[in-house]
Amino acid sequence: MKWIHHLRHRAAVIVHDLLMIPLAWGGAYWLRFNLDIDTIPERFLDEAIRLFPWVLVIHALVFWHYGLYRGVWRFASLPDLVRILKAIGAGMAISAVSIFLWTRMAHVPRSVLPLNALLLMILLGGPRLMYRLFRTGSMFNAVDGHGQRVLIVGAGQAAEMLVRDLLRHPEQSFVPVALVDDDVSKQGQEIQGIRVQGGVDRIQELCNQYNIQLVLIAIPSASSSEMQRIVETCEKAQIPFRTLPRLKDLVSGHVTVNELREVSIEDLLGREPVTIDWTNLKSGIRGKRVLVSGGGGSIGSELCRQIAWLRPAELLILDRSEFNLYQIEKELRRVFPESALHFRLADVCDVAAVQRIMKQFRPHLVYHAAAYKHVPLLQGEPREACRNNVLGTKNMAMGAIEARAEAFVLISTDKAVNPTNVMGASKRVAEILCQNLDRFASTRFVTVRFGNVLGSMGSVVPLFREQISAGGPVTVTHPEIQRYFMTISEAAQLILQASRIGHGGEIFVLKMGEPVRIRYLAEQMILLSGKRPEVDVPIVYTGLRPGEKLSEELFHPDEQIVETRHRKILQARSREVDWLFLESNIKLLQEGCECCRDGEVIRILRTLVPEYAHELEEEKGKVIPLERARP
Repeated sequence: MKWIHHLRHRAAVIVHDLLMIPLAWGGAYWLRFNLDIDTIPERFLDEAIRLFPWVLVIHALVFWHYGLYRGVWRFASLPDLVRILKAIGAGMAISAVSIFLWTRMAHVPRSVLPLNALLLMILLGGPRLMYRLFRTGSMFNAVDGHGQRVLIVGAGQAAEMLVRDLLRHPEQSFVPVALVDDDVSKQGQEIQGIRVQGGVDRIQELCNQYNIQLVLIAIPSASSSEMQRIVETCEKAQIPFRTLPRLKDLVSGHVTVNELREVSIEDLLGREPVTIDWTNLKSGIRGKRVLVSGGGGSIGSELCRQIAWLRPAELLILDRSEFNLYQIEKELRRVFPESALHFRLADVCDVAAVQRIMKQFRPHLVYHAAAYKHVPLLQGEPREACRNNVLGTKNMAMGAIEARAEAFVLISTDKAVNPTNVMGASKRVAEILCQNLDRFASTRFVTVRFGNVLGSMGSVVPLFREQISAGGPVTVTHPEIQRYFMTISEAAQLILQASRIGHGGEIFVLKMGEPVRIRYLAEQMILLSGKRPEVDVPIVYTGLRPGEKLSEELFHPDEQIVETRHRKILQARSREVDWLFLESNIKLLQEGCECCRDGEVIRILRTLVPEYAHELEEEKGKVIPLERARP
C-alpha cells in the first residue's frame, strides 16, 4: 500500500504545481494593470488566453526536467529552493523566446514575464516551506511538545542535523529546547528555531530553567579534554547524557537520533586522531604474505583487521588459544570474504610447529604480538614468562630469518623500561634479541614499544565494568598509581606505520600523551554508569601487587630519544649488548626453563637486564641478595 500512497502524493504535487502556473500567469497581468482586471485591454487579455497553453506546457516540461516532483515537501530545504529558481528561470527564458518568435511581443507587456516568474517563485516555494514548517513543528514553540526535553551541546553542522531530525520525527519522544556552544559567535543565534543560549558552563543553569531531562552531545570532533569538561558539567547537574560517535567513527552522511550512544571511557581518555600514510602502508602490505602471531589477542586481532583491509596476498593468523582463533576467524571471514586467510592453532614455543609454518607459508612480513602480559601472575611464573616472551620470540625470529622474511616486527611494552617485574624484564630481553639479530640477518627487525590499550583483554577497563555491574567494590591498587593509555585501533595503526619507517634495529616508542590515574579512570567509569563513586559503588585500595610500579616509563635514561617522520612515533636509540654474551645467556635461560629452575631463570634475567629491580625469592622463602651483574 505504500506505493499507492506514494503515487497519490506525487500526483497531488503535480496537480498543485500545474494549478500554480495559471494563477501566476493571470496574476502577472492583474499586477501589471494595477490590480484591476477590468482595466486590462481586450487585445492583451485575448493574447494572454491564446498564449497560456504554450506557457503551461513549457513550464510543466521544465518543472519535470528539473525534478520539482522528486523532492519531499516535509524535507524541503535550500537545494529544493535552488531547483525551483532554476526551473522558473529556464521556463521564463524559453517562454520569452517562444512568445517573441510567435508574436514579436506585440500584445504582451514586457513586465508580465518577470512578474510571472516572481509569482511562480512565491506560489511554488511558499506552500513547500509552510508544509515543512507545519510538519516539523518549527512554526510553533518547540518546548510545548510532548516527550523528553533535551538540551543539545554544540551548534555546528552535526547539531543542526540532529535538531532537524528530532523536529521531523516527534514520535521519537525527544523535544529540543535549547543549545549551548562555547563559540561566542554562535551564541544568540537560532538553529531550526532553537536558540543557542550560551556556553557549556550554562548547562546546569539551563537544565534547571527549562526542566531538561536529557543532554545530547553533538560535537563529533570534541577532544578528550572537551568531553571531560562537558561530562563533568552534566554530572554536576545530575542529568543523563548521550553523545554522537567520534568524527572518525561517524561515517554516515547524515546525523540522526539513532546515532546517539552512551558516552564511553574511550571518549574521555581518547586522543586526537592519528594521521596515517595509508598509501605508504598499502604499498608495503598489498600483495605480500603476512603472518601475525598472537592474532587472537587484543592487539593481534586489531592488527589482523587493519592488515586484512590493506589487502595482502595472504594473511596467516597464529594463536595458541582455540577460542580466540575461532573468534577472529569468524569475524574476518565475514568481513573479508574474498581475502586469502589462513588460521593455525600453534604455540610460538613449539620449535617444530613454528619451523613448519614458516617453511610452508614463507611470510614476507611477521608481526609478533604473541606474549604473556599479566604482571602479577607472571611474577610467580618466571619460567613460563621467559619461555613464551623470550624463547618464543627467538623461535619466531629465527623462523622468519630462515624463511627470508623482509621484516619482523616485535610488539613490546613500556614495562620493559627499568622493569620491576618478570614480564617487563622478559620483554626487554626480547627487545635486545631482536636488535642484535638485525645485525646478522637480511630480515629487518623492528621493535614497537607502547603502554596500555583501552579495553584489551586483562586490562582494568573490562575488570572495572564487571565490578561496577556487580555493584562494587571497584578495586584499585593504589590512590596514586597511573598508567599510559591509548586505543587499540590507534596502537595497531601506529605499529603498522612504524614497521614502514624502520630500516632495521630500531626501537620505536609510541607517544602516549599524559598518564592517567587509575583512580580517576575508576571514578569516571562509575559516573558513566549512572552511579556515584564511594556512594553507590565503593572504591577499595588493595595495595600494589607483586612487580607493580606506581608509574611506568617509556624511555630508559640512557636511551637517546630521536624524532621520526611521524609525529606520534619516536625512536629510542638503546644500549648495545655483545652478541656472544647475549647468545650464551639465552642458552642458559633455555636450560633453566627446560629444567624448571625459576631461580636460575631470574638470575639470568638480572644478568641480561641489569636495571631489573627484583628480589629473588627461592622456594624456601629466603630472600637472596643478588650481586650486580655485568652490563
